[in-house]
Amino acid sequence: MSILSKFVNWLSAVFLRKHKFSLGLYGQVNAGKTSLANRISLDWLGEEVGKVSEIPHETRSVTKKEHVIVKAGGRTLEMNLLDMPGIATKIDYKDFLRYGIRKDAAQARAKEATKGIIEAIKWLEKVDVALVVMDSTQDPLTQVNITVLGNLEARKIPVILVANKIDDKSAKPERVRDAFPQYAVVEVSALTGEHIEKLYEAIAKSVG
Repeated sequence: MSILSKFVNWLSAVFLRKHKFSLGLYGQVNAGKTSLANRISLDWLGEEVGKVSEIPHETRSVTKKEHVIVKAGGRTLEMNLLDMPGIATKIDYKDFLRYGIRKDAAQARAKEATKGIIEAIKWLEKVDVALVVMDSTQDPLTQVNITVLGNLEARKIPVILVANKIDDKSAKPERVRDAFPQYAVVEVSALTGEHIEKLYEAIAKSVG
């Protein structure tokens, strides 16, 4: 039985108790949340969720793929995929100027990004399972990561840490495991799809 088939079977059991299953992707800016959301959406729908960009805060509001219909066991299941804006402790419009964005547009983007962070926190109430995406080429012990995990833990939302970008030669996913040993950690490349099947298994285990 394939990984996706196993995941569908698990969803069937979960949906005996739930009408919908919402998967929220959280993390700091440019950790690869949208790339991962796109990878998951491509697996199930054959289409992407949103635009990926090197410019920080490209996702400034919650991007949703609702009503992802999965048919299994004679029943129709429904899943919502939620790509959250990148979380940051400080947003300065000047950071956008280096990408050739005009001052007025940069200021508007910074304002939208701030609203997006607030929106992402509010959406915690609608998330059944959270994937906290971390860039495995960077130090995971950041104020953002610790704050996000604290909020999720306070709400008793199942958490899976995703050590992303393992396709990069400078990746050190073991640092994520060492920094947060109390959480399940899955090493993936959202870009290439490497180990994505292990992520589905971890999602199933965290809820089922």
